[in-house]
Amino acid sequence: MAQGENEHIIPINIEEEMRGAYIDYSMSVIVSRALPDVRDGLKPVHRRILYGMQELGVLHNKPYKKSARIVGEVLGKYHPHGDSAVYDTMVRMAQDWSLRYTLVDGQGNFGSVDGDNPAAMRYTEARLKRIAEELLVDINKETVDFQFNFDDSLKEPTVLPAKVPALLLNGASGIAVGMATNMAPHNLREVIDGIIAYIDNREITVAELMKHITAPDFPTGGIIYGYNGVKAAFETGRGRIVIRGKANIETKDNGNREMIVITEIPYQVNKASMVEKTAQLINEKKIEGISAIRDESDRSGMRVVYELKRDAVANVVLNNLYKQTALQTSFSVNNVALVKGRPLTLNLKDLIVHYVSHRHEVVVRRTEYELKEAEKRAHILEGYLIALDHLDEVISLIRNSADPETARNGLMDRFGLSEIQARAILDMRLQRLTGMERDKIVQEYKEIMALIEELKEILANEDKRMEIIKAELMEMKDRYGDDRRTEIEHDAEDFSYEDMIPNEEVVITVSHQGYVKRTALTEYRTQGRGGVGSRGVSTKEDDWTEYIFTASTHNYLLIFTDKGKLFWLKTYAIPEGSKTAKGRPIQNLINIESDDKIRSIIQVESLDDQDYINNHFLVMVTKQGVIKKTTLEQYSRPRSNGIIALNFREDDQLVNVSMTNGNQHIVIAAKSGRAIHFHESAVRPMGRTATGVKAITLNDQNDYVIGMVCASEEKATLLVVSEKGYGKRSDLEEYRITNRGGKGVKAMNVTEKTGSLVAIKQVVDTDDLMIINKSGITIRISMDELRVMGRATQGVRLIRVGEGDEISSVEKISREEVETPDVSGDDQPENSNGESTNTQEITE
Repeated sequence: MAQGENEHIIPINIEEEMRGAYIDYSMSVIVSRALPDVRDGLKPVHRRILYGMQELGVLHNKPYKKSARIVGEVLGKYHPHGDSAVYDTMVRMAQDWSLRYTLVDGQGNFGSVDGDNPAAMRYTEARLKRIAEELLVDINKETVDFQFNFDDSLKEPTVLPAKVPALLLNGASGIAVGMATNMAPHNLREVIDGIIAYIDNREITVAELMKHITAPDFPTGGIIYGYNGVKAAFETGRGRIVIRGKANIETKDNGNREMIVITEIPYQVNKASMVEKTAQLINEKKIEGISAIRDESDRSGMRVVYELKRDAVANVVLNNLYKQTALQTSFSVNNVALVKGRPLTLNLKDLIVHYVSHRHEVVVRRTEYELKEAEKRAHILEGYLIALDHLDEVISLIRNSADPETARNGLMDRFGLSEIQARAILDMRLQRLTGMERDKIVQEYKEIMALIEELKEILANEDKRMEIIKAELMEMKDRYGDDRRTEIEHDAEDFSYEDMIPNEEVVITVSHQGYVKRTALTEYRTQGRGGVGSRGVSTKEDDWTEYIFTASTHNYLLIFTDKGKLFWLKTYAIPEGSKTAKGRPIQNLINIESDDKIRSIIQVESLDDQDYINNHFLVMVTKQGVIKKTTLEQYSRPRSNGIIALNFREDDQLVNVSMTNGNQHIVIAAKSGRAIHFHESAVRPMGRTATGVKAITLNDQNDYVIGMVCASEEKATLLVVSEKGYGKRSDLEEYRITNRGGKGVKAMNVTEKTGSLVAIKQVVDTDDLMIINKSGITIRISMDELRVMGRATQGVRLIRVGEGDEISSVEKISREEVETPDVSGDDQPENSNGESTNTQEITE
């Protein structure tokens, strides 16, 4: 083409032009079409329809107007797009199966849940619903910003004041460029309760908000099946919610035939299409047991009937319907909304925070506007009062003035009035000069001054503003609140295996060869001191019960091994067995090496409590008398392959681990019968892989550490037990405090008759002692039968040990656990010393 003289052709790069144009288009779609504003929950077209209807005067208490008239008003003034786009949007705002709280009151055919099209706009009529007017309340009080419309001839609001949280109530859906939104509707009562809870506690968590806002509430009712998707949506803004229709099983023909009756369907499901699809699946033999389908829905409600064959099982057919038809669907939540013009994914708390922030701004701007208007009125009333106080002079001045301007200037000069006051006096009707009218002006002035003070106080006090927001929300709750329509039904995925296990106390036994089991506490009965015990664990000749303790089924077990490794295990993960059962190899439960064995077990209720795990310590002692203290936090991240808990020499091994609060007394006993007592502060906290420091000096190469007690106070009593079944209970005060690393004092007079020391425990009168020998014999002894005696004595016989047999394990058990075996609380019983009842291998 030839270039003319007046032509200006600018060469451009097509790639850059397309990129720039597409970005502009994308931003226009994102900001001005597809995504709702987080503040009022509306897209521009919805906002323009509501504002246009208000400007047209089509309020809830006014006559309906033709939809075509409303659409024309919106098109001509605010929304220069196709009329079908505006009408379709308005129709959806009137459909009670599309919106949880409809904003438009439609008269005529506005479609149906079967997917029927609405009548043409020339036939239907509409007006605003009352709740929609709440979105527009105070819009003329400078509460929101306005912008010019498409041709700069009018102004329209950029956002509505939104006295109700429309985004949470009705949700939203839209597809932009590169992103989309799909937000679920909720119940108004629940949402307002949640917002008020946030106002009362700004630090509230999503989990706490979910106590108020339990789940989405869909307009078509139905059942939310499973809660994990709801939880994910509330916490992250994204989640998949499974929705089921509500079905009842009814009988006919005197109970000989059954029917499945559907009264509610999932949100956004076309009922007619669902019925048609079901019939097709029946004809294809993919769904069996249904003999007939009828849609009996009418004005009174939905009723879809599936008649069943005589041999059909109703629940089986219903589950098949859920599986293969739209009677069960999913709603994918994607909470994307515009925040200050930017699209963001928002969780439940984010949505509430932004709404409250918007309402706070509205209240501030409304109060500023009302204050400004009140001050204007007070200014005029002050002028009136001045004029009434000098009435004769004012009348004379006005009568002698040549024109209004002269009179106005005269009033201003004579009485110091402003031009506004002077104009108001000149405009005042003569009837206002009567005595009664003067009293009204004085009264109005007093009221307006009181209002000004109140408004100033509101502007100066954020708490007052928040109380106003709460009061307005409660008003909305009382006016529009209704019952939840959608029920919540938990499925199997909502419950972890732990949720299905009763939280109760059980006895855990671990054999010398590493067989482990859990047993009901009631299987163990108490016997008198000196008894022969009852047959306990069934073991092989070279195996015996080495550890026995009580634990809660929901607690973590921290399992420490000879080699200084740590493994984690939930108590309920240990297989259950009878008192005489052998149990399962521990290697089946944790990745312990074949040549390693369990040395100590600590139980902890939770590893997620940061305050707890940072203020509690694990104190470890080895066979060669080395001690180490480390915070529990360093052992709070479970790993399937375990971790190194303690490094030590090749000829050493772990003996015992206890959990402490950092301020306890430590007593370490040796095979030789000696024990050392020092305060925990003598051992500084170390890293997880540190080797530790010296705790006790042993007698000779044959001597070694047999146990450790971490006592809460000096008034505790200690029990020592020998391998031949002798035991002695002494006060902790009998063990004098010495420096760490010394030889200590005599804990028991060890003789050939008693045998070497095998255990040391902290006990009180309410404890019971569980003693097991290598042959598997078990005895349970009450501690109140065992008197407190001197530290250096031989002690008394606790259990009769047969020829060639010896004690293998000594554990204490609280008597409260025997009398109330079905403990379901989270806290372990404590003894009178404030110490957890399982102090050595198990500590909480």
